[in-house]
Amino acid sequence: MMGRLHRCGRMLASTRLTLVGMVLLAVGAGLSYGNPVTTSVWVLVTPLGLLSLNLFAAILVQPRINRRGGLLMFHIGLLSIVVLAALGRLTYYEAHIELLSGESFDPANVIEPRQGPWHMGELDEVEFVQGPYTVEYGSALKRGPTRSYLALPDGSGGWREEVVGDDTPLVLKGYRFYTSFNKGFAPILSWTPTGGVPVTGSVHMPAYPLFEYKQDNSWTPPGGSEIKFWLRLDTGYTEESAWVLDGRQASGVLIVNSGEQRLELQLGDEVALAGGRLRYEALNSWLGYKIFYDPTLKWLFFAAILGVVGLARHYWSKFDALSAAASLDSASPTTEKVVNR
Repeated sequence: MMGRLHRCGRMLASTRLTLVGMVLLAVGAGLSYGNPVTTSVWVLVTPLGLLSLNLFAAILVQPRINRRGGLLMFHIGLLSIVVLAALGRLTYYEAHIELLSGESFDPANVIEPRQGPWHMGELDEVEFVQGPYTVEYGSALKRGPTRSYLALPDGSGGWREEVVGDDTPLVLKGYRFYTSFNKGFAPILSWTPTGGVPVTGSVHMPAYPLFEYKQDNSWTPPGGSEIKFWLRLDTGYTEESAWVLDGRQASGVLIVNSGEQRLELQLGDEVALAGGRLRYEALNSWLGYKIFYDPTLKWLFFAAILGVVGLARHYWSKFDALSAAASLDSASPTTEKVVNR
């Protein structure tokens, strides 16, 4: 029985199986490039599982691994990384969201959410309010630091402020919110249909300053016909020198096209259109976030440290052995032959 198990272990530890797993992993990585919606996570998880089994068997049956402390530590660290990488793909979550200044986070508004089949996060319990933000730009529109000011519950019925950016995410319930280059402006509009109840909402304009020249969008209000908008902004935008994008310092004239009508609205202006009345209430700004969740990240760090320490220990022992052998060679007596002429 033990002999059969040993043979099975040696088959699973085969380098040929390692090669098969690496080829499958390369194919899975190619299919998953860009994380397309149509590609299943199993194209990566399956080869990672196969490589995990192969590495585990090698640790068990290979004396060159399990009888050397440093190599054993290294392979355990490597095995942990492979297993955690597979678990990460099974439990991950990622999405995008655009938040207006003053808007509370709502999971129902996330864009293009993707998640692993084992994801069991608590996104519904994430709570914060988007505040103002600033983005520094150098000459030639070289983007600098983003500073987004958020309000978070302080646990005592109040709120506390936290500043996040591209490299300093907001981390709540394991979810990491990174500010993105995607940001822009949104006119706040009120529409009162003829004989109806007024409704207020926002129209997000394209990303700014990426599409500075194309700040247009359209909206079909309830009980009315399509309205086309163009926003003429004053933000301090320049390509020649440094400047700061700050929605609090921006202003904008809203150009409205409805049927044969073309109107320019300042803040507070109200006009009659086909089917109702439109009022330009305010100019707000929105900021995009990338949402990322992977509970294995910190454990991957520890596994990598274990592997590095194990490999360092292995080579240190080899250098010690070589040094000891060199010392023995230098300490051995030498015999000189004297030739009398």
